[in-house]
Amino acid sequence: MNLDYAKIKEAAQNYQKDMTKFLREIVKNPGESCDEKAHIERIAEEMRNLGFDKVEIDPMGNVLGFMGTGETLIGFDAHIDTVGIGNRDNWTFDPYEGYETETEIGGRGVSDQCGGIVSAVYGAKIMKDLGLLSDKYTVLVTGTVQEEDCDGLCWQYIINEDKYRPAFVVSTEPTDGGIYRGQRGRMEIRVDVKGVSCHGSAPERGDNAIYKMADILQDVRALNENDAADDKEVKGLVKMLDQKYNPEWEEANFLGRGTVTVSEIFFTSPSRCAVADSCSVSLDRRMTAGETWESCLDEIRALPSVKKYGDDVTVSMYEYSRPSYKGLVYPIECYFPTWVIPKDHEVTKALEEAYTNLFGENRIGAEETLEMRTARPLTDKWTFSTNGVSIMGRNGIPCIGFGPGAEAQAHAPNEKTWKQDLVTCAAVYAALPTVYCK
Repeated sequence: MNLDYAKIKEAAQNYQKDMTKFLREIVKNPGESCDEKAHIERIAEEMRNLGFDKVEIDPMGNVLGFMGTGETLIGFDAHIDTVGIGNRDNWTFDPYEGYETETEIGGRGVSDQCGGIVSAVYGAKIMKDLGLLSDKYTVLVTGTVQEEDCDGLCWQYIINEDKYRPAFVVSTEPTDGGIYRGQRGRMEIRVDVKGVSCHGSAPERGDNAIYKMADILQDVRALNENDAADDKEVKGLVKMLDQKYNPEWEEANFLGRGTVTVSEIFFTSPSRCAVADSCSVSLDRRMTAGETWESCLDEIRALPSVKKYGDDVTVSMYEYSRPSYKGLVYPIECYFPTWVIPKDHEVTKALEEAYTNLFGENRIGAEETLEMRTARPLTDKWTFSTNGVSIMGRNGIPCIGFGPGAEAQAHAPNEKTWKQDLVTCAAVYAALPTVYCK
C-alpha cells in the first residue's frame, strides 16, 4: 500500500482538539501507581467510543485495545500511572485541573506519560479512518499500570499471563521529538551490615554497624567516581566504556556509563545511648550495556570493605510485591535490564522511514522546544528507565521509543506538554505499521 502522508498529517491535525480534551479528562483524576482505576476506565471508554475492535482490562488492571485483525501484532505502550505532586507550593497551577493554552497542556502526567496513550489511541483511529488496517497486522494499544513503582512489571504480566507477544512495541514515553532506541538499565540493591550493641558510654565493648557501613559507602562512592587506572584498588564504573573491560563497549558508549549512588539508609539501635547493632542502605544502580544483575551484585561483594567485614555483610536485590489497584500481587525482582535495539534493525529503520516521510530529517516541536531538539540527533536514547526493560530487556521483543512530551517534564512541578507533539506522534503511529509490513 502506498501511504498518503499528507492525508495522515491532516487527519492527525484534525484530531488535535479531541486529543487535548481526552488528555485533560484523564489527568484530572490522580493516577499514582496502584491507584490508576479512573485513568484506566476513561481510556477504555475512549477506545470503545472510537470503534476499537476489542477492549479489555486484564486482572492486573492494564487496559488493552485492539484495532484490526491481521496476523502480525504490533504494540504501542503507554504507562498511565503518575508520580505524586510533591510539594504543592512548587506548583503555579492546580496539578489535576491543569491548564490549556493555544499550544500547551499542563497537569500531572501530561508528559509522563498520559500524552502517549492519547496519541496511540488516536493513531489507531487514524489507521481505521484512512483504511490503513490490512490483513497483515493488528494493533495493540496498552495503557499499563504500576510503571512508576516497578517499570516493566505490567509487561511481564501481559506477556506471561495475558499471553500477548507483539512482533515489536513502540514505547510512547516522552522523547523530545526524537526516536529512542535504548536506555540504561537499573536495579535496586540492599546492603545489610550486622553489629553488636552496647552502652554508648563504652563503645569499645560493642561493634558499631554504622562505622562498618561508613567504610563500605566510601568504596561505593569510589566505584562511581574513580577512573579505571591500573593503580586503583576500586576501579570506577567508567571502565565499562573501555573495550578492555567490556565486549559491548560500543553500545555502552551510546547509552552512557553506569552509575551507583546511595538512596536510603536505615539502622537499628536499642536507644540513642547505645551503639548501633545494624545498618542498611539502598543503592540505586544504573547499568549500561554489558552489565547484568549478577555482575552488579558481585561488584559490590568484591569491594575491599565488604570483603573485610565478611559474613557480617549481606548484599541482595530488592523484590517488588505491592498489590495493583485490582488487588493482584505479581512479585518480581527489582531488576530492570539495559536494552538497546540496533541502529540498523528493521524496526528502527521503519520508524525512521515513517517519521522522515512525514516530517523530514530533524526533530520538530513547539517553538520553545526547537533549539534543544534540533541540536540533538533524530535517533538517540533515554536518560531514564521505561517498560522496555521488560519488553526487550527481559523478553527480547524489539522495542523502540517515540512519544509526546519532554523527559525534563517527568516528575517535575508544573508539568506540561505540547499539542503539536500529540499530533506528530499520532501521525507517525498511524503510518508505522504499514511501513513495517510493506
